[in-house]
Parts: sequence; structure tokens; C-alpha cells
Amino acid sequence: MDIHEYQAKEILASYGVKIAEGGLAYSPEDAVQRSREIGGSIWVVKAQIHSGARGKAGGIKICTSHEQVEAAAEELLGKRLVTHQTGPAGKVCLRLYVEAGTDIYRELYFCLLVDRSAERIVMVGSAQGGMEIEELAETNPDAIKKIYIEPAVGLQDFQARKMAFALGLEPTQLSHAVKIIKGSYRAMRDLDANMVEINPLVVTKTGKLVALDAKMSFDDNALFRRQKISELRDKSQEDKREMAAADRGLSYVGLDGDIGCMINGAGLAMATMDMIKLAGGEPANFLDVGGGASAERTEKAFRMVLQDDNVKAMLVNIFAGINRCDWIAEGVVEAVKKLDLQIPLIVRLSGTNVEQGRKIIADSGLPIITADTLAEAAEKAVQARNKVVANQA
Repeated sequence: MDIHEYQAKEILASYGVKIAEGGLAYSPEDAVQRSREIGGSIWVVKAQIHSGARGKAGGIKICTSHEQVEAAAEELLGKRLVTHQTGPAGKVCLRLYVEAGTDIYRELYFCLLVDRSAERIVMVGSAQGGMEIEELAETNPDAIKKIYIEPAVGLQDFQARKMAFALGLEPTQLSHAVKIIKGSYRAMRDLDANMVEINPLVVTKTGKLVALDAKMSFDDNALFRRQKISELRDKSQEDKREMAAADRGLSYVGLDGDIGCMINGAGLAMATMDMIKLAGGEPANFLDVGGGASAERTEKAFRMVLQDDNVKAMLVNIFAGINRCDWIAEGVVEAVKKLDLQIPLIVRLSGTNVEQGRKIIADSGLPIITADTLAEAAEKAVQARNKVVANQA
């Protein structure tokens, strides 16, 4: 789960990370009021969406008067911002963060994230901040410093100091840098975060360190014990289909193809999508219904897939272990009857009670296309999709 910049800053500030003074605004009037409360003569109006590269998309405005703040808020509120992270659909800005201007001397990059291959938290830093770290990794990989943290002992003081020196900080800034680094680590550890990123971490002309932008993401599986973090979720920034699936205990990711998929097991779902592409088709979604594919759960999954108007055919691929194929078949037949399915349906069953499951589908009298292997199912799904497209043309 991602959160907004202002939320991440509030969390990090509570762990000792210095941030610039700012306030949240939902209207141009709010934005002007926030700028008056902050004081000074320069403010930054930032669109709050779950994406990086907001500046390149016109989502960050520097203002030197209250009139400019109001105009910037008018422009940004309700605007759909498109970045390389949002995709062509973009994300709509519904709230703003108005922040005091900062006198920047240097920009640094600092991040903590889970490295799953190393099974550790890795601390990443660079003296070249304010730009995409992926771009920097390609053009100048030596500019990036990585320090791995041993889970059994946690972040040590010498590691924080080592990172501070790697960022090119002065000895007088060392204690403040260590405080920021250790505070960020505690926030990540205490709140089950997957990532804490500060980009840029700026050095002001007076030598202070300030987190000018911040991003945090959290492990969805730990939200049940982090109620306060769970309440920070902004559903307006999420894919409606994925959000609805998550609320129903389903794992769903929308894609750009037109062959809908309903599969049990993430690995099998990935393999099925690969087979669809190999057969010349494009999957419309990733949908893992999990191990408990009851009739009710199967119907929910069908509805989820069919919400996508682009779906021209649907493939159900179930390998029954704990489940039984006859239970799955009953759920599929019931769902098809209830939903009055108007697109081709291809079903491949394998595993426990597979013969009984196939018999239930055959005896249903419904126009369900069956397959014995995954390759056969993918080929039949692509053929059915092509036939639908040809008929529509």
C-alpha cells in the first residue's frame, strides 16, 4: 500500500526527520490559507498523487505570491497527471500539499527498501539526488552506495555514519544525518514498511538537512496489525478493479489485453498468461482466486473479470489440490447461469476429482469449451477471442 507525500512526511517527522513546514489543501482557498499560515515569500504547491516524477508532469508549482498559490491550486485540483509511473491513464489530483520554500544548496538521495534476493533491508544513498535513481544507476552506477543491514542486529551507528560520508556530508552534519538515517530505519521497522525513500534529501545553505520529498509503501499483509497505517489508504489513487478485488480477498491486476483469466495460484496464473501470449493472445488480467475457490468466490471472480469491457473471451484454469475439481466445476456452472455469460468460456481442470468436475461441465448443457492441458486451453482461448473479434468486425 502506498501513501501520499504529506503522510510519509508526517510519519518521518515523528521519528526525528526534519521536514519543511507545510499544510494540506483541498481547495484554492485552503491553499492560500496554508500559505498565509506558513508565512514567508515563497511556497511550493504539490499535487498529491501516488506517483513519482510529478514535477515533469506539471504537478509541482513554485509560487511567490498568494495569487500564484491560488492559481496553481485552481490548475492542479481535479487535473489528471500522467507520468511514466501512472501509465497513460494517469491519476487525478484531489488534494494538495503547500510547503514553505527551501533554500537548497545540495540535493541527495536516500532510501531504505527490502531486498528480497538478499533477504535483508538495503540502505541506498547517492550524493546525486533529485533525479530518477533508475536513470542514475544506468548512467553512473558508481554514484550509488548500498549498505545491507543484518536483520538480527538492525541498523548500526557505524553503518549510518558510513552512509552519511558516502553522501558527501561535512563532519559537522554527521550527527544530524545519523539521526535522519536511524529515524527512517525505525519508521520502516516499526510500521512494516517495504520502502522509505527521501528524494531529494537537501542540504540547505545554512547546512541543515531537510527531507524535501518522501515516499513510503507498506506490506499489505501486515496492515491488519497497523490500523493507523491502514487508515491512510487513498482508494481514489488505486485501480478500481484491483481495489474491489482486494476488498473481496482476491488478487487482481488489470492488464491491457482482452482474454480474461481466472486461476488459482499465483505461479499458475503467471504460467497461464505466458501461454496465452505464446499462443498469440494478450491477457486482460492477473486473477488469483487462491486456494478456497468456493461457488461464491468463483462468482465474485467472474464478476471481477467481466467488469472489464475489453474482455472478449475468458479462460478458467484450475489445478485442484486442497480444492476439488467437482466443487470448482459446480461453482463455474452456477456462475455462468447466474451471470448469463455472453462471451466464450474455456475451462481447464486438473487435479483432485478431475473426472467428476469434467462430467459436471459436460452435463450442464452450457456452451463451455473444455481443454485437458494448459497449452490447449490457451490456444482455444485465443481462437475463441479471434472469432469474437472477427464477428464484431
